[in-house]
Amino acid sequence: MRIAILAFPRFQLLDVAGPADVFAEAARQLGQAQAYQVQMLSASPGPLRSSCGLRMAVDATVATQRGAIDTLLVAGSPDRNDMATDVPLQDWLRRRARTVRRYGSVCTGAFVLAAAGLLDGKRVATHWNSAAQLAAGYPDACVEADAIYVQDGRLFTSAGVTAGMDLALAMVEQDHGRDLALRVARELVMFLKRPGGQSQFSAHLAAQTAERSSVRALQEHVLANLQANLSVPALAAHAGMSERSFARTFRSETGTTPAEFVENARIDAARRLAEESDLPAKRLADAVGYASVDGFRRAFTRRLGVGLTEYRRRFAG
Repeated sequence: MRIAILAFPRFQLLDVAGPADVFAEAARQLGQAQAYQVQMLSASPGPLRSSCGLRMAVDATVATQRGAIDTLLVAGSPDRNDMATDVPLQDWLRRRARTVRRYGSVCTGAFVLAAAGLLDGKRVATHWNSAAQLAAGYPDACVEADAIYVQDGRLFTSAGVTAGMDLALAMVEQDHGRDLALRVARELVMFLKRPGGQSQFSAHLAAQTAERSSVRALQEHVLANLQANLSVPALAAHAGMSERSFARTFRSETGTTPAEFVENARIDAARRLAEESDLPAKRLADAVGYASVDGFRRAFTRRLGVGLTEYRRRFAG
């Protein structure tokens, strides 16, 4: 299968190299070097400089490319708007989209497909920081802002950067089954299927975003005392603030409510415990501060998009 990845000046290197490595590893696991042939295309000849400064040789341009393409992907780039106004390129994409088995984009490559009219009426994903812009600029596309990747018929689109690897792995699973996809995921040290969406960042990372040291200190208190009383009144008292002032300041600094942060911190800890141990749900709930196992199960599913049992089946060691 020939996988053609179309890239532009200042392309994101991982948008190309990530999927390419997934397909290459799948071919190696199959013992068939030609099972996937990755080809890099560009709109003009010559090597391309990526956004990080590294240069990559191009196999062909859209004008010189010959032979059948099985899968066509468009990589993201900060210069996507320039590419989205290239009329000959749009014509080429529309023609190729009709002949390939599947097509799609990684990260902001979705803007190039959208400009060619290839996302109209389709469910799509892109980088979380560009989702609103894509939705506003191309209202005929149904943008799923939190999705890691989306398949809508023959169209595959992914979120930013490393999510292109998730997209490629899903294609490998579709082509050759779950067992091969799992072997590839293990070799590349990645999830077979990530839990949750783009918004599922670690609570420990979220705790580093607040400007005020007092808010960061309170977040660290939450992370270190998950079994304690972490209600808004208790947290406000700990911070030495009124409940109203505390809630307003916390949301302003972190972009989330205190209750949401606490729940995310508890579920993040429970997720890691579930991966590393065989503790039953009741003991997991106790360990991260839930008085009710039913409330814990509901929160786990709400935050991660998958139930505890299914999560363990996918990700437990």
